[in-house]
Amino acid sequence: MRWTSIIAIFALFWVLSAFLVMPFGIRTHDELGLEKIPGQVHSAPANLSPRLIMRRATVLAVVSFGLYYANYVNHWITIQDLDISHLIGLY
Repeated sequence: MRWTSIIAIFALFWVLSAFLVMPFGIRTHDELGLEKIPGQVHSAPANLSPRLIMRRATVLAVVSFGLYYANYVNHWITIQDLDISHLIGLY
């Protein structure tokens, strides 16, 4: 696998991981007992921490990409393993 492909695939894993970890630990002003700014939406986060989200996303992306790359090298699961046409009657 070329290094440009590795970077592109890792970036995809990182973005997916960021969206997966983003909602964990986020609390609203009501949940934390803080006063809201007039006009503020009720669901706005009070404790958003982008650095923490980036760290969590990076850890999850490294682990996920590591498993993906190990599968790519060792061929644990191949495209033939994912062929389900025989299960639904297509030959």
